[in-house]
Amino acid sequence: MPILGQNQYGKAENRVVKITRDGATHHIRDLNVSVSLSGDMDEVHYSGSNASVLPTDTTKNTVYAFAKEHGVESPEQFGIHLARHFVTSQEPIHRARIRVEEYGWERIEHAGKGAHSFVRKGQETRVTQVAYDGESWEVVSGLKDLVVMNSTDSEFWGFVKDKYTTLPEAYDRILATEVSARWRFNWTDDEQETPDWEQSYGETRRHLLQAFAETYSLSLQQTLYQMGSRVIDNRGEIDEIRFSLPNKHHFLVDLEPFGLKNDNEVYYAADRPYGLIEATVLRDGSTARIPADLTTL
Repeated sequence: MPILGQNQYGKAENRVVKITRDGATHHIRDLNVSVSLSGDMDEVHYSGSNASVLPTDTTKNTVYAFAKEHGVESPEQFGIHLARHFVTSQEPIHRARIRVEEYGWERIEHAGKGAHSFVRKGQETRVTQVAYDGESWEVVSGLKDLVVMNSTDSEFWGFVKDKYTTLPEAYDRILATEVSARWRFNWTDDEQETPDWEQSYGETRRHLLQAFAETYSLSLQQTLYQMGSRVIDNRGEIDEIRFSLPNKHHFLVDLEPFGLKNDNEVYYAADRPYGLIEATVLRDGSTARIPADLTTL
């Protein structure tokens, strides 16, 4: 006769971003939380009785509610709060396993007011493509996987609405994207002075981050243009920069069913579908030559 062996259930990979607002200075804890519960669960397998089953949707809700009620002091402490809650509040649950991944962010220092701009730790991959035909050079450099976030100073409203539009207007939202950018140098032959490639990369990256941080954004398109314009205005060796910017959406979690108010503190970080904003910014008089598919390499 078959018997039931080890078993567990839960909700995996609950993405929760907790913003702590200390006046104009904001702090981010960005977590991926997986909950696994086990205990007196034989009957749900043998007969389908759910009498001992706490829904996995409830475990998801608990993660978001605890982010508000307890905050995120550390991944360890947050996991302790959750595990203790599940085991002590539900008699059939004998064991809770909480797995927490944390994605670190570094503050972007900039000249604007407040401290609410961040860049993901781990950061970007540097890329370059060099083409040479025996006479002329084409050098296209760039970066990818550079994840950046503004936890305020972003709005999105006044857009076109039709009968299928459900998106509410936003006057204070998180703006986050994963920057993929390629820039083309105007160095084309050996008679020209060769750019300082290392300095150029570091300064171009710095200008991208500063423009992202200092732009009060009414759209991701506006932010993209400001990033590109700052590079063109400050780096004379670059004639063209092409961007591919996915809008990494963060939606406020509805905590009202649990009697909690969400004052722009707890968000659901959605990975798909996402808006994709792409554009090229050129030096006046220059011609676009970076192919669209190069920003995906």
